Amino acid sequence: MFRFYNKITKKPGLKPGTLVLVGEQKVDKIHIRVIDYDETGLTEQEYGEVEKCFPFKDSPRITWIDFTGLHNIEAIRALGGHFGLHPLTLEDIVNTDHRPKLEEPDGYLFVVLKMLLLDGQSGNWTSEQVSVILRDRTVITFQEREGDVFEPVRERIRKTVPRVRFMDSDYLAYTLMDAVVDHYFLVLERLGERIETIEDRLMDKPEPECLQ
Repeated sequence: MFRFYNKITKKPGLKPGTLVLVGEQKVDKIHIRVIDYDETGLTEQEYGEVEKCFPFKDSPRITWIDFTGLHNIEAIRALGGHFGLHPLTLEDIVNTDHRPKLEEPDGYLFVVLKMLLLDGQSGNWTSEQVSVILRDRTVITFQEREGDVFEPVRERIRKTVPRVRFMDSDYLAYTLMDAVVDHYFLVLERLGERIETIEDRLMDKPEPECLQ
């Protein structure tokens, strides 16, 4: 049975800020995609080592670091330490049982979202936790697995005309969250179509003889 929220598997009694993955490991290796841009240019890189994205902390441009692979606790701890994220924030990032929320620790904004993914062939949908960090000119997203609803945002950034290339990092964070919410409506539309199909099938069935 599909669960929107995972069973809690974290051992009780651990001190606050202890990093333990709550949920399932959904990828074998971490994958980091970095898009660094402004209105005049863009750099897009993919890495398998967290240290490769550290130099972008001092970039004068807008930087989006997309981290996939919540099972790698050491990589998340290293990334969080380099970008000044509080241990309690990191603990929440690896706890995939969280409900959506917004917090404002010192120096950055922290948002937890549930992203719904729809398989175009099977029509099945899954839920994944996405964490968004907004600090200075940097946006960091943490995902459980590869594959998301953000590709249209990436395409907009790759083009020189769209508004996102001329805006600050807060607009990028807003655009990513908007993409997650917009996808809810697509999932709801597909679910509505399924319900209508089931209703039509039920209406077409002949009544049992005892009811005739």
